[in-house]
Amino acid sequence: MLFSQVPGWSRIDARGALNAFVNSCMRIEDRPDNAPMNPRASYAGRAGDWRDACLRAAMLADRPLDVARARDFFERHFTPIKIHQEGHLTGYYEPVVEVRHTPDREFSMAIRGAPPDLLTGDLGRFIAELEGQRIMGRAVDRSFMPYNTRAEIEAKNLGAPLAWGRPIDVFFLQIQGSARLSYPDGSASRVRFAAHNGLPYVSIGRLLIERGELSEHNASKQDIEAWLRVRGPEAWRPLFNENPRYVFFSLDSLDNPQEGPIGAQGAPLTPMASLAVDPGHHAWGVPVVVQAALHGEPDWTGLVVTQDAGGAILGPVRGDLFFGWGDDAGERAGRQNDPRVRWTLLLPHVLAEAQAR
Repeated sequence: MLFSQVPGWSRIDARGALNAFVNSCMRIEDRPDNAPMNPRASYAGRAGDWRDACLRAAMLADRPLDVARARDFFERHFTPIKIHQEGHLTGYYEPVVEVRHTPDREFSMAIRGAPPDLLTGDLGRFIAELEGQRIMGRAVDRSFMPYNTRAEIEAKNLGAPLAWGRPIDVFFLQIQGSARLSYPDGSASRVRFAAHNGLPYVSIGRLLIERGELSEHNASKQDIEAWLRVRGPEAWRPLFNENPRYVFFSLDSLDNPQEGPIGAQGAPLTPMASLAVDPGHHAWGVPVVVQAALHGEPDWTGLVVTQDAGGAILGPVRGDLFFGWGDDAGERAGRQNDPRVRWTLLLPHVLAEAQAR
């Protein structure tokens, strides 16, 4: 496939994606040449297959680039591979959450660090084909058992409080996976995903639709928040507990406010250029041309890089686009929901040739 055959390619501003790709390459560089990019995503080959593209990208990283030169980089070093299956694109962002150091009536729910009895096992250490898959639980009478549910974690106060927020804010923070914390004295910090309890994620939006409380077309994050606020704690407490998945965080300083949070790959995320995907199907650091309907842009085409994961992001053409941070990004991310998305992978020429064979 030629770039001239990729719909919308000539309109793409690839500068953000180039920055994201450079950040991914810094993690790829640490791996041996023969290391698979992901054993469950054979199309991505080995780390050595990406060396040349990464080297060329690093040479451009410190130079001022216009749109044409950034796009030219990808044209020179990659071949488009179209995925014929339609996919689903949602959005996420890094919220700015007001917090307190101690709880009060309004700021009553803890943002918790990982408890010491939460154990994580890498199944790849036991079965090679399961590399990258993890299981979470706890030790009970010399047996490995599922960890506590959301309701049990809150009731038992499992995990040291890092800060205290409004319950609705904390619940949605767990879905987003990271946030900037804003304190009354004007100081700020950042929390990022540390672990989860390993139990299935249940969408409260889906539950509200099934119960006729919200419609399919009016179930954005903003719609769900409005429903929760109107009905109060008597409604949201039991509803929250129907999602047994619980996310724990680590507390970091916010040294560079212009840099995004760290994604699952270990690279900082770039607004509108970082994509969360299912690591059961994809490797980190792969550029993807996405054709989707965005809120206000019904015919959007963008170039993104696979750099993150999410509990609800499952399937070969399932993506979650990082919109950035703050209220505007949250508004756009909360309304993003396109079930008819098209993907085109960009692979180094050697890997594209292997796919053709």
